[in-house]
Amino acid sequence: MKQRIITAVIAAAIFIPIVIYGNIPFVILSYLMGTVALYELLKMRKLSIFSIQGIISLLLLWIILVPRQFTHVIEHFGYTKLHYIFIAVLLFLVITVITKNKTTFDHVSFLLLTVVYIGMGFYYFVETRDANNGLTYILYSLFTIWATDSGAYFIGRALGKRKLWPEISPNKTVEGAIGGVVCAIIVGILFALFSNLDASLIQLIVVSAVVAIFGQIGDLVESAYKRQYGVKDSGNILPGHGGILDRFDSLLFVWPLLHLLHFVQ
Repeated sequence: MKQRIITAVIAAAIFIPIVIYGNIPFVILSYLMGTVALYELLKMRKLSIFSIQGIISLLLLWIILVPRQFTHVIEHFGYTKLHYIFIAVLLFLVITVITKNKTTFDHVSFLLLTVVYIGMGFYYFVETRDANNGLTYILYSLFTIWATDSGAYFIGRALGKRKLWPEISPNKTVEGAIGGVVCAIIVGILFALFSNLDASLIQLIVVSAVVAIFGQIGDLVESAYKRQYGVKDSGNILPGHGGILDRFDSLLFVWPLLHLLHFVQ
């Protein structure tokens, strides 16, 4: 517990000022977290980020993470992000031939899915911060997910009887999941009353419930990854807390979702 607290204090001391300041330091932070998350997932699959496949994945991730205001840099040669994804697909397929199937289609599928999953999550992390009133939206997403996680844990321990998805995460319960949604809605109500978010009370209640549901799905997705590859934590960069994916798995689902719902403009 002491190690968890120390890590949390140090991480917060670095993370919070950068989130508040925004701008280039925030973009750099997003790139660093995305890179570490990619490393963690490749390591689960026993793939090296320093291999040819790993380097292509890393470069593609960095391209996907380019914020909207800087896309002219990567589009200098007339290629959009979608074009770069197509190029990466072709390169991966060529590698399967060159390596005589030591790199398989399964590897290629995993690499592409991993890059898009991490890339879109952290890309919308930056886009959320860059939006009008972006800091408040970031705080809303963080507090909503923290409330969901805490509510699911404590209510699940107190009242949980029915397992939610034992094949993936045996400790999660239906009662805990519902408790997490209720706690998220409470956060939404507080933001409706005390923040300057451009949303009605009803909108915040609905969005908070959706965020809580998909945040828990994001958590289950990462649990499925870890169970599939037989690891307890995605990494150890945060002693006592695991890896970047362990801390941001829910938010990687939530940040794109806030834009898909047109909640963040």
